[in-house]
Amino acid sequence: MNTKAKGYLLAAIAAATYGMNPLFALPLYQAGMNPDSVLFFRYLTAIPILGVMIKARGHHFAIRRKEILPLVVMGLLVAVSSLCLFQSYNYMDAGIASTLLFVYPVMVALIMALLFREKVTPLTGLCILMTLGGIGLLYKGGDGSTLSLTGTLLVMVSALSYAVYIVGVNRPMLKNVPTLKVTFYVLLFGLSLFLVRVDFGASLIIPDPDKWYLWLNLVALAVFPTAISFACTTSAVQYIGSTPTAILGALEPVTAVFFGVTIFGETLTARLVAGILLIILAVSLVVGGSNIQAYLVRFRKMFPKKIR
Repeated sequence: MNTKAKGYLLAAIAAATYGMNPLFALPLYQAGMNPDSVLFFRYLTAIPILGVMIKARGHHFAIRRKEILPLVVMGLLVAVSSLCLFQSYNYMDAGIASTLLFVYPVMVALIMALLFREKVTPLTGLCILMTLGGIGLLYKGGDGSTLSLTGTLLVMVSALSYAVYIVGVNRPMLKNVPTLKVTFYVLLFGLSLFLVRVDFGASLIIPDPDKWYLWLNLVALAVFPTAISFACTTSAVQYIGSTPTAILGALEPVTAVFFGVTIFGETLTARLVAGILLIILAVSLVVGGSNIQAYLVRFRKMFPKKIR
């Protein structure tokens, strides 16, 4: 397998494993656990896994003093994003929630334009309108009822928190810190939010020790959508670059919808499919816009204007 093929495969695995969040989280909800307890165990389990991965790559855990505050802020942003997404599962189908979450690349484009004066191209503007149209199609559930406003707002806050994280983690203070180390400390500091929310363990809901499959779900939640997804994303970026990796991130909501429909019995209508495809197309055009524009320029040059 050549380098490019390996990169595409790793990017696909990264996106597909991240889309497994509902697959492992919903059975835990059905067993009586709440989002705070699920996320507490998810982060707590993923941290040592990432620690082993860091040591296996020969990195150390030391960070500079000036990196602590940015890592704390990034950790809290990711924790808020996770919390809002997992809470939204209580208000809407998990597949729809995961698809709505995928508007975060559009939010990144808006943040960069407003705060860092990056130019918003006509293509980006069109994609924003397409995304809003897709959300409009998704705003009714599979049975025709309007989706919960609370659930929709939770997903939007989750997407915005993650978008701010994506922008912040690429700032100069953290740009030279290895990705696995950033992820390790982001989860470590993010864990503090859930530690507070479970009253330092007083209100933590622990799965029944006799129900081994619940513990297996917790471990799988930490391994697949967290450790494996982050590791594959890092490697994919090294092989094929960030833009193709981000484009393949469109598999995240597709995976979530697939499991929601096939395992949890969620309804998939033609209108919802249209909304999903519209959002995926829009954000794919955003993250791959520069390449698409380059191809369009090349195509146009094939048909030069006649000189009179």
